[in-house]
Amino acid sequence: MGLPLLVLLSACSASPPDNLGVRDGRLAPCPESPNCVNSQTGDEEQRIEPLPLRGSPSQTRALLVKLLADEPRARLIEQETNYLRAEFSSQVLRFVDDVEFLIGEHAVDVRSASRLGYADFGVNRKRIEQLRQRLGEQQ
Repeated sequence: MGLPLLVLLSACSASPPDNLGVRDGRLAPCPESPNCVNSQTGDEEQRIEPLPLRGSPSQTRALLVKLLADEPRARLIEQETNYLRAEFSSQVLRFVDDVEFLIGEHAVDVRSASRLGYADFGVNRKRIEQLRQRLGEQQ
C-alpha cells in the first residue's frame, strides 16, 4: 500500500470527537450536518425514536452488547452500567461512525453520527433501525 493511500485511509477514521458520552443525563446534540441521528433532539430531520427496553435495563444492556458483538466492522469501545459506545467502520474506506446508547428506566436513547464528511446517505438512521429490529427479535 502506497503512502498516500495509507494517509487517506487513516484520515478516514479520525480521532473520536471530545463531546461523546453523557453530560447532565444527555447525549451530545447532533451537528448541523445531516449525518447524525439522535433520539434526544427536537429537530425532525435528525430525530429518531429511542430503542425500547427488552426486559430490564440490565437485560437490555446485555442484549445490546451481544448484538454489537455480532455486527460486522463494529467495535465496542466503552461500557458502563447505563452507557455503551461503539465505533462502526465502513467496508471500503473505513469511515468511522460513533454510536452511543444511554440506557434508561423506560427506553434506550441513541445517537449515531459520522465523524467526517457532511452527508451519510441515511446510513446512521438505517443502522439504528436495523438494531431496533434485531433487538425486537431477541428473546
